[in-house]
Amino acid sequence: MRRTILVTGGAGFIGSNFVLQRVAAGDRIINLDKLTYAGNLGNLADLRNHPGHVFVNGAIEDSELVGDLLRRHQASAIVNFAAESHVDRSILGPEEFIQTNVVGTFRLLEATLKHCRTLGAVEQRDFRFLHVSTDEVYGSLNSSDPGFREDTAYAPNSPYSASKASSDHLVRSYFHTYGLPVLTTNCSNNYGPYQFPEKLIPLMILNALNGKPLPVYGDGLNVRDWLYVEDHCRAIALVLEKGTPGQTYNIGGESEMKNIDVVRIVCSIMDELHPVGTPHESLLSFVADRPGHDRRYAVDCSKLKQELGWKPQETFVSGILKTVQWYLQHSEWIEAVTSGSYRNWIDTNYGSRVIA
Repeated sequence: MRRTILVTGGAGFIGSNFVLQRVAAGDRIINLDKLTYAGNLGNLADLRNHPGHVFVNGAIEDSELVGDLLRRHQASAIVNFAAESHVDRSILGPEEFIQTNVVGTFRLLEATLKHCRTLGAVEQRDFRFLHVSTDEVYGSLNSSDPGFREDTAYAPNSPYSASKASSDHLVRSYFHTYGLPVLTTNCSNNYGPYQFPEKLIPLMILNALNGKPLPVYGDGLNVRDWLYVEDHCRAIALVLEKGTPGQTYNIGGESEMKNIDVVRIVCSIMDELHPVGTPHESLLSFVADRPGHDRRYAVDCSKLKQELGWKPQETFVSGILKTVQWYLQHSEWIEAVTSGSYRNWIDTNYGSRVIA
């Protein structure tokens, strides 16, 4: 079914990949993004002047703007990617995370509820509000624990994950209290094209390209489930189309790996595609661990697979190769995002942690 969708945060990493997919599939996208450091219109360069994509520079906290966009464009769905999403940034400055992830989600819900009450019965029934969240709301696992399920108790351990947990609870409450037809997805660690280079995989690729140290937190044995971003976006579209209002769906890549092994695989691919004479693994540099660093995340996405028929199309092997190739082929994009403010952030976060 073709839709007009209001996408919030659609110039960010996951949001822009979703927008590109949905426009290609024939949906009309109204893209609301306030273009913070991680929002980048360069991610959407292929959609310049495309009739299926309307970009609006603004924030989800602006309820009047959101209501106007819903009304004027007759959107039948919202997909909410807008969020502050980096744990380290939340440790250094949590207030912005509360403002965007909690207050922003609240105001977005309020504007959506107000709009839905103006719709006819059929339009109300078919409207959807899909909230994109994270597996970090569930806390941390031991090595032998089963993966997070949709009914796993929330136990956030960072200001970032606490703010996302708060927003998840708000979304749930608007379904049970007001009947707003919401859906929530909780995903594992994403990787792929257009990811801002503060996150592990693009940071390793870019530092390896420039012969800089590859900083790995602690002992490097923290485990994450890795999800290729295009698989994630396909899952979101499926939940939007077929998901049951009020339900939560976990999305995982079924690719658990230790951080140190991820870095070594990136180094191996870089050795093959961008040889420099010495192994890139020689650039490894272990740094002091960050506070409250969750030891392991793992996602049980059997509900999504069994009820909606989804499965990832990429393995980590195929996805990471595509990712490294993309960054090697997009030097202009890299140059555009690695601004002075980005370099200052890297110095602030990693500069005092280097051990060896």
